[in-house]
Amino acid sequence: MQLTLNVDDWGAAPPLPPLYHVRQHWASAPPLDLEVAVGEQLERLGLRQQIAPGMRVAITAGSRGIHDLVPITRASVAWLRACGAEPFVVPAMGSHGGATAEGQAAMLVALGISEATVGCPIRATMEVVELGRLADGTPVWMDRYAAEADSLLLINRVKAHTSFSGPIESGLAKILAVGLGKREGAEIAHRAGSESLKTKIVPMARLAMAHRRVLGGLAIVEDAREATAMLVGLPPADIGGAGEAALLAQSKQLMARLPFAELDVLVVDEIGKLISGTGMDTNVIGRRGIRAEPPLATPRVAVIVALALAEASHGNAAGVGLADIVTARLAAAIDFRATYVNMLTAGIVGLTKAALPITLPTDHTAIATAISACGRAEPAAVRLCRIRNTLLLEELLVSAALLPEVAANPVLELIGPADWQLQ
Repeated sequence: MQLTLNVDDWGAAPPLPPLYHVRQHWASAPPLDLEVAVGEQLERLGLRQQIAPGMRVAITAGSRGIHDLVPITRASVAWLRACGAEPFVVPAMGSHGGATAEGQAAMLVALGISEATVGCPIRATMEVVELGRLADGTPVWMDRYAAEADSLLLINRVKAHTSFSGPIESGLAKILAVGLGKREGAEIAHRAGSESLKTKIVPMARLAMAHRRVLGGLAIVEDAREATAMLVGLPPADIGGAGEAALLAQSKQLMARLPFAELDVLVVDEIGKLISGTGMDTNVIGRRGIRAEPPLATPRVAVIVALALAEASHGNAAGVGLADIVTARLAAAIDFRATYVNMLTAGIVGLTKAALPITLPTDHTAIATAISACGRAEPAAVRLCRIRNTLLLEELLVSAALLPEVAANPVLELIGPADWQLQ
């Protein structure tokens, strides 16, 4: 994309308010020995007795930046191989990666998943097999390599979804129904908006399990620092069932959030597909960006500024429309084909999330404009918070107007003055 924005056309931007470094303190679970934990959970599921020599096992890998995805996948591969299986990894990410096999394989490499790092082949395709249809005629699709395997092992993080709330949201059922469904499966699941997601994922996953042998799943629950707090093996009956629902409830208790209920300006240093399916986690910013869907109760943010697109997102700026103002460098990094394929596959759920916001030439100009447009008459009274992204919320930069709340919150520690350090 060619942009002709000229800094001089905007004149000198007013000075930005002072910032203060604040740290959130969360309790953390003891670190897990992941190799041991993987083995314990797979043994607990009784998989050793189910694996025959030479059995081809497809292991799922999604497009999110899960902190311990590489070591958990690597340990799973090693355990399965020790049992005599022939494991391989398949990208399970719907239409992400520009809806091409090459793009999806590249996304896995960006996340650290390669044959060298996990110890088995990566097999990427966008070809799908129709497994069957739900009672209402909805087709259920599966990645061809996964469908041709002797069995599947699902690996995914269980967490709140960015478009709906329900007993089952993002996790093992979703990676089976939507991730392995490739573009066709994602389109079907999103066809009627967030209500379709809420009601289709579990039946689609159950049909997939009825037609293809699923050994079970490794459910990852992360704490507020992204560390793996829990690694739980779920049998097929608990995928999309009570076991996964219980882990979702626990994950919501652990997830990182902004410690402020109301902000005038939120500055997000980077957005990206590896951070959230919507570039910025809607549960963190308080915006779902879905027409006819009510907003989240908190936080309430008047203006959101996004400064950059994470390089590992490979140009996919899904969720850019959740911001109000972006920089020229973010806009110039967008691969519009990859973004539009991903967002239009999501139908009404993704439509507004692909829209390009007001685009300004520099970080300073974008932030100063947000401050002037946020509805506060006095810049000194602006309640502003700056974060690296919506996954990393331990370190915050805040304006002086938020310091009374910082002082009153025992979870927050004021470190001291901070510099803007803008590009």
